[in-house]
Amino acid sequence: MTENQVGQGAAGGGPAPDAGHVPVTFEHCDHVEGPFFHGTRTAFVAGDLLVAGQGSNFHEGRTSNHVYFAALLEPAVWGAELATALRGDGGRGHVYEVEPTGPFEDDPNVTDKKLPGNITRSYRTRHPVRVVREVEDWEGHAPEVLQGMLDSIARLRAEGRDVIED
Repeated sequence: MTENQVGQGAAGGGPAPDAGHVPVTFEHCDHVEGPFFHGTRTAFVAGDLLVAGQGSNFHEGRTSNHVYFAALLEPAVWGAELATALRGDGGRGHVYEVEPTGPFEDDPNVTDKKLPGNITRSYRTRHPVRVVREVEDWEGHAPEVLQGMLDSIARLRAEGRDVIED
């Protein structure tokens, strides 16, 4: 998941900076513990494999070279909500607990951006990610919060700055 809302630190109501972040690379990811989550507009069942090379949830006509997931539920919720809202289908989206089947790395789209480290605990891999179960009880954002995020994405797109490093 790449479009994540990041707060201005603990005092501003958002997540605190990740000062003790140990970079996660394909060669050094065994220290990262789950559970892991993935948000999407697509329905899956336990045992399904999410694979790279599929259409992007966030850019029509673009192929995603990675599968994105997070060790926090919040980025997956954003992923599910944005994937459905950007498609305009009005659905709720789906959040899954997943497990990577191979090495993974920090998502460069959110790591060391607004705050140091990887505060969203977001990762990506070129290897399949297995669906463990669907998370049914996730709570979405208030409509005005979701609309604020959509407005920000629209503004970035209008300025040509909605680049995803994939």
